[in-house]
Amino acid sequence: MRKNKLRKFAEMADFDHVFQADFEQVQRQPFALRGRWRDDFFGNHNPIVVELGCGKGEYTVGLARLFPHKNFIGVDIKGARMHTGATEAKRDGLRNVAFLRTRIELIEAFFAEGEIDEIWITFPDPQMKKPRKRLVGTTMLGRYRTILAEGGLLHLKTDSPFLFAYATAMLEANQIEPLVSLADLYHSDYADQILGIQTYYESKWLDHGLAIKYIKFRLPNRPLVEPTINLEEDNYRSAGRGVKTRNKE
Repeated sequence: MRKNKLRKFAEMADFDHVFQADFEQVQRQPFALRGRWRDDFFGNHNPIVVELGCGKGEYTVGLARLFPHKNFIGVDIKGARMHTGATEAKRDGLRNVAFLRTRIELIEAFFAEGEIDEIWITFPDPQMKKPRKRLVGTTMLGRYRTILAEGGLLHLKTDSPFLFAYATAMLEANQIEPLVSLADLYHSDYADQILGIQTYYESKWLDHGLAIKYIKFRLPNRPLVEPTINLEEDNYRSAGRGVKTRNKE
């Protein structure tokens, strides 16, 4: 297993569309592409879409195929997983795809103010015990607001009832009207080609009979507050961390 990971890391080191930087690096000097992604990497002025926690990169690559006139960047700390999407993009000559291996909490070090047009958050760990680590928590949303262009979109796709309830409560507490909010995406009348792209974990949870949830919204230009309600925790582990599947609904 370790040899396989090392092989993948070695291969990605030679990919010109994969970037890696840790906390110490970005503390020492600014990331070279910060504020320069369009000019210095993509070579165009098309919108930039970021997938946070991209895993194997299914959404990043799938969206890039659907929208050749947009630029897509997958962000994750797990390089061995990212190798799948990075290899596919290289093999198929997708010039509107990049991958960034770093911790998501460092996101502001890699993108300038207003540089991003859209953010996708696909099947993140719900972090039921750690609100500050939730990718749709107010702490992280504050960071996204810095790098998002005015009117930029956020998308959450999750299997977690807890995270969906939390996100819904957070929007309500901040008087944010979601553009779309679906508690069961695949049993709704909402038709969207983009949402048909399925990640590895999404397929896995669908096989277990779990409902996939989806929210799309925009952030207001004001401080956000945390919801104050108590939420029922999931009775299974989301995102494949020590899998304990629920009873099928």
